Amino acid sequence: MPEWMWAALAGLAAGGALLVGAVVAWFVQVPVRVVATVMAFGSGVLVSALAFDLVLEAQAQGGVWPTVIGFAVGAVLYVLANKLLDRFDKRNPRGTSEDPGTGTGIALGALLDGLPESAVLGLSMVGGGGVSVPVLIAIIISNVPEGLSSTAELKQAGRSARYVFLLWSGIAVAGSLAALLGFVLLDTASGELTAFITAIAAGAILAMICDTMIPEAFRSAHAFTGLLVTAGFLLSYAVHLAG
Repeated sequence: MPEWMWAALAGLAAGGALLVGAVVAWFVQVPVRVVATVMAFGSGVLVSALAFDLVLEAQAQGGVWPTVIGFAVGAVLYVLANKLLDRFDKRNPRGTSEDPGTGTGIALGALLDGLPESAVLGLSMVGGGGVSVPVLIAIIISNVPEGLSSTAELKQAGRSARYVFLLWSGIAVAGSLAALLGFVLLDTASGELTAFITAIAAGAILAMICDTMIPEAFRSAHAFTGLLVTAGFLLSYAVHLAG
């Protein structure tokens, strides 16, 4: 199978985890504490993956400054995009309300989180190295609880099954396209540019973890959040060493 197809499939698997979470939430009443536990664990997995498999890889490819600048740019872009969504009432600011956001806002939020992650999966295959397994595992683990919690809100808001599943299917396809573009467009890019773009995704992911995943997990997991994040970090670190 051509490498570009593997890149597309990796992005589809990452985005498909959102759809899996949506299916579970639609047909099963998942306890809030279970969702929070997976969310906290997934946060630790993502932190480890972005530290060891994104930032260090970016530095090795293009040096310190493209990595540092890209990381900062990614975090700033994520925060600004979040503020823009909140300003236009597409979703409620995180942590300020328990009310569900609109379907459009939830979809935009998931895209905001998912596209940089999927693009990095494609980038990880540039040069024939194969997809980054630790990053793929981290994204899947973090996307399942996001699909769970968001779909529960949409169901509570009265959205139909057709709307919900088309929504998440579209986001999964968008993730696949992002991974494909990350592979195809940057296959011949310089090390500095690849490092810069990889670091942008890493910065955006870290900002997303701090803004979304850990605060939502803490609402239910409370004092155990730190332990769960640590456990996720250690698992991802072990996968990194094994790889």
